[in-house]
Amino acid sequence: QVQLNESGGGLVQSGGSLRLSCTASGRTFNSYGMGWFRQAPGQNRQFVGGIIWSDRRTYYTDSVKDRFTVTGDNTKNTVYLNMNSLKPEDTAVYYCAESKNYLHRRAFEVEYWGQGTEVTVSA
Repeated sequence: QVQLNESGGGLVQSGGSLRLSCTASGRTFNSYGMGWFRQAPGQNRQFVGGIIWSDRRTYYTDSVKDRFTVTGDNTKNTVYLNMNSLKPEDTAVYYCAESKNYLHRRAFEVEYWGQGTEVTVSA
């Protein structure tokens, strides 16, 4: 059973930075890629960004482009979400996500989830 463990959340002021980490364990397949989602109170879980390991191509939702970057090392089963210029609207629980054969951007298609790490951005 795949386990994804996130860390790095916390409270930060608007304009600040945070780095989230996610480490995977228990895989029985070659990872295609890993992604990050977030869920704000009262809202659906939404795709934030992700990376495909084969060519290290990254994808982002429009609201975080030029502020967030996804990096990682597949040999270490670890992916990072580097968040800069944080805004109050970035406040959410952030989840690491993985599926066997695709980098899904719709939450209902994701096969494996981390437990989430909370990010709060104060104005």
